[in-house]
Amino acid sequence: MATGSHLPNYKLVFLGDQSVGKTSIITCFMYGSFDANYQATIGIDFLSKTMRHEDRTFRLQLWDTAGQERFKSLVPSYIKESSVAVIVFDVANKQSFLNTSKWIEDVRAERGSHVIIVLVGNKTDLVNKRQVSIEEGENKARDVGALFMETSAKVGFNIKPLFYKIASALQGMESLPWKNQEDLVDVNLKPSTKSSQADQHQGTCSC
Repeated sequence: MATGSHLPNYKLVFLGDQSVGKTSIITCFMYGSFDANYQATIGIDFLSKTMRHEDRTFRLQLWDTAGQERFKSLVPSYIKESSVAVIVFDVANKQSFLNTSKWIEDVRAERGSHVIIVLVGNKTDLVNKRQVSIEEGENKARDVGALFMETSAKVGFNIKPLFYKIASALQGMESLPWKNQEDLVDVNLKPSTKSSQADQHQGTCSC
């Protein structure tokens, strides 16, 4: 098993319009919490997480980019050397879905076919405000050769399965049943009461 500096490193860059939930998805995955009063990402944030899947251990580098227009000139430099581009849209905001085409173009321009693209429809908890159907998301992903998943960072829906799917793709494995998602083990964090207390104060994410 690879250890220390010999661990395989995979760069995941999160892209998408402002306020679609990129930071919330990462926060839910990393800490199991949701903050309804988050501050907009300025420029770029970086987090790292070591994961183990079956007998494979690897490190995920999570690059959280700002969605504001004034920061878009910085995006190409962060796409470079990425293994995965996670392009997020808000299912309750049709324009954010339409804009994923430009984000996908940016990724292809920098990485060509040497990257896994994952299209993610976030905020599925906004049931009555939905403007983008599952079928639309699936069709677009199929057209551009991307993986697709819907999530809700607020309630923790499909957050672990999202990263499980990414890990499976990175390892060159066929996707396994999501019921086995707990096989993807976070070796950085241990269960504690801190996360549950944070959930009570910050939101209902149950990652």
